[in-house]
Amino acid sequence: MKKRILVSYFSASGETREKAKVLSSILGADIHEITPKEKYSDEDLNWRDKHSRSTVEMDDENCRPEIVTDDLKLENFDIVFIGYPIWWYVEPRIIETFIESHDFTNKIIVPFATSGGSGIDKSVKHLRSFYPNLRIESGLLLNYRVSKDDILKKVEELD
Repeated sequence: MKKRILVSYFSASGETREKAKVLSSILGADIHEITPKEKYSDEDLNWRDKHSRSTVEMDDENCRPEIVTDDLKLENFDIVFIGYPIWWYVEPRIIETFIESHDFTNKIIVPFATSGGSGIDKSVKHLRSFYPNLRIESGLLLNYRVSKDDILKKVEELD
């Protein structure tokens, strides 16, 4: 049976969006954007400012930024790739909002990320600690070229 795949992503600057589009195309998957209720401005994303929105959110593990309500039906999918930029070595808090807003029971979650220098392993470990009852696979760091062979190999490993 062919696995039904969704590529869902949050992108603050557009970099993760571009990788999500390529990933979706390679997989022949549906694509879904995780949209913040309040868009992030350049000032919000200034990681050097201790009072910027992103810094304040990342300093609070319980922060759950609001997302635009959607009619996403996860029951239509077996595998969900969740993409995001790495912020402070982990996923942005909006990813927890997304996960907690939907039922991922019996889904395979594959994180993917873009980053200016950090790896994805700490983020995957962080997600697993928050959601020990979910199946969260090792992640993909897609900073540069997205390799079709690597992506298809990853999906084959999920069976």
